[in-house]
Amino acid sequence: MRVHVIGNVCVDTTFRLDRFPAAGETLNASEYSDGLGGKGANQAVAAARTGADVRFRAAIGNDAAGAWIREQLSRDLDVRHLTTLPLPSDRSTIMVDARGENLVVTGASCATAFDPLADSGFVRSIERSDIMVMQGNLRPDATTACLRAARAAGALAIFNPSPLAAGRAPDLRAVGVVVANAGEAAQLTGASDPAAAVRELIRQGAGAAVVTLGADGCLVADSKGPIEKIAAPKVAVVDTSGAGDVFCGCLAGCLAAGIDLAAAARIAVRAASISVGRTGTLESCPDGHEMKMLMETTEAETA
Repeated sequence: MRVHVIGNVCVDTTFRLDRFPAAGETLNASEYSDGLGGKGANQAVAAARTGADVRFRAAIGNDAAGAWIREQLSRDLDVRHLTTLPLPSDRSTIMVDARGENLVVTGASCATAFDPLADSGFVRSIERSDIMVMQGNLRPDATTACLRAARAAGALAIFNPSPLAAGRAPDLRAVGVVVANAGEAAQLTGASDPAAAVRELIRQGAGAAVVTLGADGCLVADSKGPIEKIAAPKVAVVDTSGAGDVFCGCLAGCLAAGIDLAAAARIAVRAASISVGRTGTLESCPDGHEMKMLMETTEAETA
C-alpha cells in the first residue's frame, strides 16, 4: 500500500515577534529563519516518518530555491516525482507571535500552474489499496480531478481542504476522509458547532470526517457510527504552524499501516501535540523514532 501525497512545497521564511503588526506598522522580529514547508511537503514527510511508502508529487521552480527544496526533501522522500517548471519556486512568509499563533502568506506560482494528472505518472501508479492525500493549495479543478481519479482507482482519498478556495465549495463525494479544523468545517458546512459540522461533512458526501480542535483534540466519525471525541495531551505551546499538517500526514500513514480511523486520529493528535511544543513547520514534525513510539504506545493502550 502506498500513500500518494499531491500538493505543494515551498521555502518558508519564519519571523518570530512578540505580537503581530497592525496595518501599516513595521516591527523588528526577535529572530527569523528559512526552512522547508508547504502543506503538501509537510504532510508527505509526516506520513513517511510513520514508516509509510510515500510518493510525493509537487512542482518546484527551475531556480536555486528549487534545487535546495529537492535536496532537503531527499532526506525523507523519493524526489523523482517532483515536477520542475520554468517559474520561481513557491515561498511562504510566516509570522509567529509570543503565544505560538501564526499568520501565513504564500506566493504559489508553481502550485497554481501544477497539473498533477498531466505532469506525473499518478494515474498509472495508484492502485485500489492505496491512499491519496490532498490539500487546497492546487487549483480547484486540479484537486477535483485528482480526487475523482483516486475514487476511480478504488483508492482512499484523504482531503484536507486548506486553504479554502474563495467561493468554491469542494465536492466531497469522492472523498473517503475529510480533515478540517473547526474554522474550515464551519465555513464548509455553515455549522458553528463542530459536532454538527462533522455530520454535515458526511451528509455532503465524505465517507468519514475529522474536525480538529487544536488544544481540545479532535472529533471523528463515519457514516455508520457515533462521533468520538479524542482529547489532546496538555502541552506548552511554542509554535502552532505545521501542526495540522503533522496531524493529517500522520493520520494517513497510520491508516496505511492498517490502523483504524479512531486509533489513527488518536496517534495523530499526539504527534501534533509534540509539534506545537517546537519551533518551525516541518522542523517540528516528530522524527521516525518518535512516530514509531507513538504508534506502538497508542495501539498498546487501545488493545
